[in-house]
Amino acid sequence: MRLTQDQIAAIREVVAEMAGCEATVRLFGSRLDDTAKGGDVDLMVELPHAVEAPAPLAARIAGRVSRSMAGRKVDVVVLAPNLMRLPIHEVALNEGVLL
Repeated sequence: MRLTQDQIAAIREVVAEMAGCEATVRLFGSRLDDTAKGGDVDLMVELPHAVEAPAPLAARIAGRVSRSMAGRKVDVVVLAPNLMRLPIHEVALNEGVLL
């Protein structure tokens, strides 16, 4: 995994602050490959309750995490009981690592 412990702590802090302490966050995608270089940070935030505005939530989390990582591109998808489960969610659940 190509994230430092400080970056992981910052991600968890942002997610807890913006989505609640019951939210979990997974890293998936190219950042899991220790042999790769560069790449964006792909995160899935999973919530146990309904989310009324998932797109703005994902955008706010992505922006805050990006700023904490010196502008690195961050993509965030949200999974909640009221949202349609998409193939990207399955990838994150099957291949992702809980932070």
